[in-house]
Amino acid sequence: MHELILRIIEQGGLLGIFVLMALENIFPPIPSEVIMGLGGVAVSRGTMDFWPLMLVGTVGCTAGNYMWYWLGDHWGRTRLEPFVDRWGRWLTMEWEDIEKARGFFQRHGPWVVFVFRFTPVFRTMISLPAGLAHMGVGRFLVFTFAGAFIWNLLLVEGGRRLALWLADSQEVLGWLILGSLGVGLLVYIWRVITWKPRAER
Repeated sequence: MHELILRIIEQGGLLGIFVLMALENIFPPIPSEVIMGLGGVAVSRGTMDFWPLMLVGTVGCTAGNYMWYWLGDHWGRTRLEPFVDRWGRWLTMEWEDIEKARGFFQRHGPWVVFVFRFTPVFRTMISLPAGLAHMGVGRFLVFTFAGAFIWNLLLVEGGRRLALWLADSQEVLGWLILGSLGVGLLVYIWRVITWKPRAER
């Protein structure tokens, strides 16, 4: 099974990595940890090149975040709040979460966009407050790209080293890959099932 997953990643190539990383920042069930980690495994197998993978994965991540930034910048609260209220369960957040993130952003400035790239949930959520605050698009893209690049570097190198370390234990590597995919999906399902608006908590 893990060989099938790896082949899908490998055959999808750089375009597949770009699409997956963009979608990961729009729709949460497929975590970047798995996508770029598997990219690192592919690098260790010689089926992908390190720097093209890094560049395309980071550009895809930046593109996905830019979508949320664009919505915040162009839609504003009037159009976004009903959207979040309607789809909050699947996004596993509500408008109050965005308001808190926006307050944090306004207190600490654009570096928050960079720092939050290293957190599981807020790395995508912070793009909306940045857009709502009309952060300069150039600065947003630079901070997002820089944070995503460092995070992806850790993931790709981690996947590559793990694959080399387990070169003679492919069964263990396979279970780790499947386990990572399973955990990512289960965490998202758990968040959707247990999520409630603050008024009902």
